[in-house]
Amino acid sequence: MRKKTLASVLVVSAFIATGLQSCQAETPSVAPVYSVDKYDPARNAAADLDQTISQAKQSGKRILLEVGGNWCSWCRALDKYIHDKPAVATALRDHYIIMKVNMSEENRNQEFLGRFPKIKGYPHIFVLDADGNVLHSQDTGALEEKKSYSEKAFLDFLNRWIP
Repeated sequence: MRKKTLASVLVVSAFIATGLQSCQAETPSVAPVYSVDKYDPARNAAADLDQTISQAKQSGKRILLEVGGNWCSWCRALDKYIHDKPAVATALRDHYIIMKVNMSEENRNQEFLGRFPKIKGYPHIFVLDADGNVLHSQDTGALEEKKSYSEKAFLDFLNRWIP
């Protein structure tokens, strides 16, 4: 009796594992598309933007410059938020390329950021067209809700700038 039970358990386990693998394979990734996915003080933001513009032109997407740093709690909250909200992650993946730009004590990127409207707080988002022209400057405070971000406000913002 034990052999049949063990064999049944193994068959059921294999069936479940196969089913889970096929479900995972069929589930599309909703991860946002990044050209630069970390706030890195060693990066050359101007060179990164040139490469991001090339990607945007090929894909027909807008560029979101996300300015902030690892020191910024709201920057970390934004990163977590856009990965945890499938609707937001999907809108970003489908219509935008995100490029993170570091602003920290190690590298303030003053020369690079000097060509954009003044930033009052972090994180800050610039929406650029595929040629790198600024379409919008967004203080993320307007997108906040409690200790995170509002899904409705974020989606409204993203939908407003879809190419």
